[in-house]
Amino acid sequence: MDSLTPEKRSWNMSRIKNRDTKPELLVRSLLHRKGYRFRLHRKDLPGKPDIILPRFKTVIFVHGCFWHRHEGCRYAYNPKSRADFWQKKFSGNVVRDQAVQAALLDLGWKVYVIWECETKKMELLERKIEQIIKGLKSENSDVFRFVEHNTMAP
Repeated sequence: MDSLTPEKRSWNMSRIKNRDTKPELLVRSLLHRKGYRFRLHRKDLPGKPDIILPRFKTVIFVHGCFWHRHEGCRYAYNPKSRADFWQKKFSGNVVRDQAVQAALLDLGWKVYVIWECETKKMELLERKIEQIIKGLKSENSDVFRFVEHNTMAP
């Protein structure tokens, strides 16, 4: 049973942002401080990636663990109410993410995913950004999913 009225829940859900989130701003700030310039949310690319590094033909998605179902993450919990609705919603998100990543790879782009939980510890995030920077010049890197379950935020 939801503790909020349907109107209040609707109002709360309408305030959830899909761009310029705190995790995305952290990643952008780190990249910018390291001297990398990028574009944001290009509409001509599949999935409108969060961060685009055109010079390196690389995109970075900053995924929320809850919405994009970060496997094994404590933030990817299942709501107790309307379980069927949420299961279909989450499954659709995961399938769409996979299709978008495949389309970008087919177009010759490198695709990186940084999870929201990985932005909660600055040293972990800095390590992820360093891995991405190393991969920018590598020819054989395709999709990287940075999942380190044992180092996630508590």
